[in-house]
Amino acid sequence: MRTHEGKWALTILFIVLLAYVLPYTVFTNIEKWYGSFLLWIILTVIVIIITYFFTKDWGNEE
Repeated sequence: MRTHEGKWALTILFIVLLAYVLPYTVFTNIEKWYGSFLLWIILTVIVIIITYFFTKDWGNEE
């Protein structure tokens, strides 16, 4: 694994942890369920974009 791939992987791990921690800490006083749902959708789109950059050079071995 190259260095930049490790950074992308750690970023994805951090976002996954945020998706779990934020609804139970920062958003505890929000009564509506769609607040967490919106957060999860936004974080999912970010992870999809990061995964694209993470995997775009896998077929081009240098």
